[in-house]
Amino acid sequence: MEYAIVEIGGTQVWVQEGQYFVTNKISTTPGTNISLSRVLLINKNDELHLGYPYLTDQKVTGEIVEHFKGTKLIVYKMKSKKKYRRKKGHRQSMTKILINKIGV
Repeated sequence: MEYAIVEIGGTQVWVQEGQYFVTNKISTTPGTNISLSRVLLINKNDELHLGYPYLTDQKVTGEIVEHFKGTKLIVYKMKSKKKYRRKKGHRQSMTKILINKIGV
């Protein structure tokens, strides 16, 4: 089983070839190929390559599939006995990425 751990958008994500994952919005158009260079770990052919902190010669390539908005979060603020109540909603912009190749 080939997999990699990459850092994107401040989070570390476990990825495999042919797998989709969702991250915070990346400002490019859908259909664009991207290269993720912050690779922390690669397991390929039962060989484990570990970076300190990143692998310098390895990359993970993928394709941006779509942009969408995440689920709505409700932010509610209240101070008791003061008649202060605020209710707001928030939807984070997200990007769906398909992993094409792990490695050089």
